[in-house]
Amino acid sequence: MAARKTKKKAKKAGRPKAKKGPVELLISKSRVKAAVQECNVSKEFYEAVDAKVRELIAQAEERALGNKRKTLRPWDL
Repeated sequence: MAARKTKKKAKKAGRPKAKKGPVELLISKSRVKAAVQECNVSKEFYEAVDAKVRELIAQAEERALGNKRKTLRPWDL
């Protein structure tokens, strides 16, 4: 039986894992929550903030590449 288990593990190791569920957030929920002073924060807010951050990063990257740079700088935002 031990050899049989080894073969199954070898097969599983070669297969890529399918990702399930939502995309991993770039932002930290706890830090966003800590930054909010007097309001509650909904799940959708975290997702919207994350989407905005991704958009800002993509725009900054386009600007840097347009200026023939590979380094993102503060002024790219």
